[in-house]
Amino acid sequence: MKRALIAFLFAGAAVLATAAPAAAHNALISSDPKDKTSLDAGPSSVTLTFDQDVQGGQGINTISVVDANGGHYEVAGDPTIKDNSVSAKVNALGKAGQYKIGYRILSADGHPVSGELTFTLAKDGTGTPTTPANADASTGEQGSGDGLPIWVWIVGAVVLLGGGVFFALRGGGAKA
Repeated sequence: MKRALIAFLFAGAAVLATAAPAAAHNALISSDPKDKTSLDAGPSSVTLTFDQDVQGGQGINTISVVDANGGHYEVAGDPTIKDNSVSAKVNALGKAGQYKIGYRILSADGHPVSGELTFTLAKDGTGTPTTPANADASTGEQGSGDGLPIWVWIVGAVVLLGGGVFFALRGGGAKA
């Protein structure tokens, strides 16, 4: 039994030593316009900067600019990606009030990351809302809830490996 415990401890240490760290999702580090700011004139574009590079591809990343009534002002098409920055053109904004910038990007680790920022337009603009380019970007969900934490996989591997070692030693010690 002592040998089984020692083997189990060595197996657990080996699994923990070789476990790769979990890749983290991208995090928004800055934006133009800044979150919760007040502007006299609407921006001609929105730029979001993340802590890691953003993966590109047609129809993968979206940015939306939406007024309080749900009217969209982003220019149709895919945003421009340059390393860790994502930019989208914005049409002239409409009435003064609060606007939301919704985004959904493909993180460096392959998981989608979405979120929402707000800004206030202090003076009426000349624009009118358009049909949404992509409604998913305006959901404002933060991060993604799929996947299990890595520690669950490590504990599972240790238990399975330890159980295998225990039964192998127990079955191998019997004499006929």
